[in-house]
Amino acid sequence: MIDHLELQTRDLDTNLRFYGDVLAPLGYERKVDGAAKGFGNDRDLDFFIVVGEPSAHVHFAFGVANRALVDRIYATAEAAGHRLDRAPALAPHIHPNYYAGYLRDPDGRLIEFVCHQPE
Repeated sequence: MIDHLELQTRDLDTNLRFYGDVLAPLGYERKVDGAAKGFGNDRDLDFFIVVGEPSAHVHFAFGVANRALVDRIYATAEAAGHRLDRAPALAPHIHPNYYAGYLRDPDGRLIEFVCHQPE
C-alpha cells in the first residue's frame, strides 16, 4: 500500500494548477505550502510536488469510488485545457470491472484514474 507520493517538476505553478484541478473532484486540496506542496482530503495527506528534475517515465493511478467520478475527473481536466491521453473506458483485458481514464500532467507523466467497481 502506498502511503504517499512525491513528484518533482521544473514548473511548480503549472503542476499545482493541473493537480489542483484534477484532484478537486476527489475532495483533495492543497494542505501544505512548504518546500513540498502537499495535497490531501479530510483523511489523508498523501500527494506532494517539489521543484526538481522530473521524470516522464512515471505512471501512477488514483483509485476512485465509481465510474461516474472517473468521467467527472476527465471532463474537469478537458474543460480546464489539460492534456488528455485516453478517454475513460473499460479495460476487460485487465479485469472485467477495470474502468479508467488517462491524462498527462504538465511534465508528461501518465496519470490514471481508475475504478474497480461494476457500474
